[in-house]
Amino acid sequence: MQRSFLDYLKVSFKGMAMGAADVVPGVSGGTIAFISGIYEELITTISGINPSLITTWKKEGFSSMWKELNGNFLLALFCGILISLFSLMRLANYLLDNYPVLIWSFFFGLVVASIWFVAKQIPKWNLKLVIALILGAAVAFYIVSLPPLSANSSYFFLFFAGALAVCAMILPGISGAFILVLLGAYKSVTEAAHNFDFKTLAVVGVGAIFGLLTFSRILKWLFNNYSNLTLAVLTGFITGSLNKIWPWKEVLKTAMYGKKEVVLEEASVFPWNFQGDPQTMWAILLMLTGFFLIVILELVATPNSESANAAN
Repeated sequence: MQRSFLDYLKVSFKGMAMGAADVVPGVSGGTIAFISGIYEELITTISGINPSLITTWKKEGFSSMWKELNGNFLLALFCGILISLFSLMRLANYLLDNYPVLIWSFFFGLVVASIWFVAKQIPKWNLKLVIALILGAAVAFYIVSLPPLSANSSYFFLFFAGALAVCAMILPGISGAFILVLLGAYKSVTEAAHNFDFKTLAVVGVGAIFGLLTFSRILKWLFNNYSNLTLAVLTGFITGSLNKIWPWKEVLKTAMYGKKEVVLEEASVFPWNFQGDPQTMWAILLMLTGFFLIVILELVATPNSESANAAN
């Protein structure tokens, strides 16, 4: 069964949602891929990129190679991601700067729902899976609590940062943008994008491709051999990241990256201890909106996911 143009358009919209999430230091594009029903296809497709594709091209032609690559899916998805990165980045930054409590409330509800969504993929829980969930949550909580490293702009370091950040982008629960902040590479990457420094962007991009091809193979192997255990750890990762996106924060330390102020250290507080207008009613409404958006996405994505699996 082949996808229609409308199906690929939906994939592009999901890519746009992934791209929008990835520019926010705290929300993972991998989480969006998971809850929209394309995560395993994405991992399988990326892990299938290898030199044998060139052999297929030489022997059977470009069309056969493109089909083996699942190229239409990748093209539709990454077009959506790029459109989002270059068009929604300014909007996302504006909303986070001017309506942080409301935006983080929406993301919080979305991520809480995604925990439920990922957890229910496991047909039967047991003690081993619960322990895996707790360990995954502890690791994610530790990572999002780490203080950022000092800035570093060497090409080798930026290659390494790109590889790690893209791994986080496809790993539900941890944001690639946040990993760049932790590594001290966020300033270098955002300045390079702003100044059209294609050399620096190319180094980061090559690192990202290396990380993507390597890590996707690891994830595919884990899903093939330890599916429930992997899902339990991913559920824990998403759970542990909730502290990062809690809407009400007390900012303890910030730094200026060019014209952008980035929070380096903060503490979660209750709404009644928040310094400023907590906007509690609107925040709760947006949490519920984010939560039920995932429920709707699941209802829409499940039939499409089954159709895609049949097509492949």
